[in-house]
Amino acid sequence: MPTREGALSRAASFFDDGGFKSLLSDLVAIPSTAQEEGREADLDRYLNGAIRPWLEGLGFTVQVRPNPREGFGPILTAARIEDPSRPTVLLYGHGDTVRGLEDQWRAGLEPWKLIEEGDRWYGRGTADNKGQHALNIAALEAVIAEREGKLGFNVKVVLEMAEERGSTGLKDFVAANADELAADVLIASDGPRVEPGIPTIATGTRGTFHFDLVMKLRPGGVHSGHWGGLTRDPAILLAHALTTMMDRNGKVLVRGILPPSLSNSVRAVLDGCPVGGGDGAATIDEGWGEPGLSSAEKIYGWNSLIVLAMVSGRPENPVNAVAPDARAHMQVRYTVDSDPTTFAKAVRDHLDAHGFQDIAVENAFIRMPASRTDPDHPWVRWAQASMQKSLGKKVQIIPNSSGGLPGDVFVDHLHVPLVWVPHSYNGCKQHGPDEHYLIAPAREGILAFAGMWWDLGEAGTP
Repeated sequence: MPTREGALSRAASFFDDGGFKSLLSDLVAIPSTAQEEGREADLDRYLNGAIRPWLEGLGFTVQVRPNPREGFGPILTAARIEDPSRPTVLLYGHGDTVRGLEDQWRAGLEPWKLIEEGDRWYGRGTADNKGQHALNIAALEAVIAEREGKLGFNVKVVLEMAEERGSTGLKDFVAANADELAADVLIASDGPRVEPGIPTIATGTRGTFHFDLVMKLRPGGVHSGHWGGLTRDPAILLAHALTTMMDRNGKVLVRGILPPSLSNSVRAVLDGCPVGGGDGAATIDEGWGEPGLSSAEKIYGWNSLIVLAMVSGRPENPVNAVAPDARAHMQVRYTVDSDPTTFAKAVRDHLDAHGFQDIAVENAFIRMPASRTDPDHPWVRWAQASMQKSLGKKVQIIPNSSGGLPGDVFVDHLHVPLVWVPHSYNGCKQHGPDEHYLIAPAREGILAFAGMWWDLGEAGTP
C-alpha cells in the first residue's frame, strides 16, 4: 500500500544511491549561461534536451516557447492535471546561469563539470538554480512512483531562461498566459536558507532599485600639478555626498528610501530568527546597519543602500590629472512595504538639502520588484507543518528572502500566495567562481518536497 513514508524512502534512496548527483551532473554540463553571447543553443538544449523529456516521462504536457522579448531565453511551461477539483501547484525555476568565469575558479574546479569535494558539489548552477528545481522535480517523481502513477493533485511548471538577466519577458509571458498558468499556490525553490542547517520558508523577496550618482565638472582632466588644490575634485565631492547618505556605521540617512516601520507580523516571525552564512560567507558586523534592529530584521524586514561600483579617472591606468567626473552605481534592496517610485526624488531632495545640487541622479530604475505573502497565510503554515513532519525539526519562516526573485509576476497576474523553500545557503558563491551546493541541505530538500507532494494528494490542504 502506498504510504508517505514510502515516498520519502524513495526520494532518500534516489539521493543516497547517486541518482540525483548523476542527474545534476548532466544538467551542470550544459553551459546554459544567459550572460554570454553565443550560448543561445545551450539555453534551448537545457529545456528541450534535458527538462522536456524528463517532464514528459512524468506525464506532463510540455511546451517550450520563445520569450516575448526578443534576444532573451525561451520559457518552458508544463502541466499535469489529474483532477481540476484538487489543488493546483505552480512550480517555478530557472535553468539559465550567470557567466561561467572559467578562468577564476580555483585549481581542480571548473564551471561546467560537477565535482564533489567533502560536503559539497561544485559547478555552475548547482545552487542557482539547476540543483534547486531539479531536486523538486525528483521529489515529485518519487511520489508518482509511490502512488503508482498518481499524485492526487495538479502541477504546472514555469521554467525560464532569463532570470539572470532580470527575468526579462517573464511578466509579459505570464500576463499573456494567465488562464493557462492559473494555480492555487506557488511552491518553488531559489536562494539561501537563513543558516545551512535550518530549513526555511520565505514568503517573498526584496526588490532591487538602481541609480547612478554622477558628479561631472569639466569636459576632461586637468594637470594635477597646475590645478591640484585649486579646482574641485569630483571624487572628493562624491565621497562627501555619500557620507551624508549613510553614516560610518551603515545607518541609512536618506530616510525617504526606507520602509515606514517594521510591522508586528514581520517582527513576530523574525523573533529569534538566526542569520548565518556558513563557511565561506561574509561576516556579520555587529553595529552595522539600522540601529535597534536584529540581524534578521535588517536583511529580511528592512531596506539597505549599497555602493555597487564607484569610479573616478582610470584606476587601471592613472594619469597626473584632476579627474573630470566621478560616478557611483547605487542599489537599494527594498521590502514590499516601501514605494520605490519615490526613491529617486528622495535621493534628489536629500542631496539638495545637503548642498550637492551639482550631483546628478541618473538612470534610476527598478530591476526587480519586491513581493510578499503574509507569513501567516494558510498555505505558508501548511507547508511549514508538512516540512516539519518530514524533517523532524523546526522550519523557520521569513517574510522575504534577502535577495530578489520574480515573485511579483505571479502575485500580480496569477494572484497566488508565495511559498519559497530555498535549498542553498549564503556562502554558496552562486554568482562568482567556485559555486557549490551543500549536500546535506539538498538531501533535506528532497525529503521536504517529497513530503509536501505527498500531503498535497491528501485531505487537509488549504
